Parts: sequence; C-alpha cells; structure tokens
Amino acid sequence: MTGDVVDLRTFRKQKQREDKEAKAAENRSKFGRTKAEKLRDQTDKDNQARHVDGHLIDRLDAGDDE
Repeated sequence: MTGDVVDLRTFRKQKQREDKEAKAAENRSKFGRTKAEKLRDQTDKDNQARHVDGHLIDRLDAGDDE
C-alpha cells in the first residue's frame, strides 16, 4: 500500500526547465526573424494601413454639403 517516494525538488526543477524552454521557443518565434521577414511584415502592415485610410470618410467634408 505504500506509494513510490517522490523527490519534489526534481519535479520542480523539471517544471522550471520546461517553462524556460517554452519561453525560449516563444522568443525565438517573436524575435528570431531575418531582416527580410521584418521588412516584409512592416510593408504588409503599411499597405493595410494605407488601404484602410483610403476608405475613410471625412466627417468634415460630409458636413459642408448641408
């Protein structure tokens, strides 16, 4: 009826290693990009902003017709 003896320190250290590796993987995907990838993403973002801005209706112009 006795269970296995468990070393909690080992489990705690293993959990810390796994958390650290997960954080490292997240940072690699976030910051580990090439200059070309960063430039492409910035260009896409600028194009999307320009597209949205081009479709905005100026509220000041709409009030001049009255």
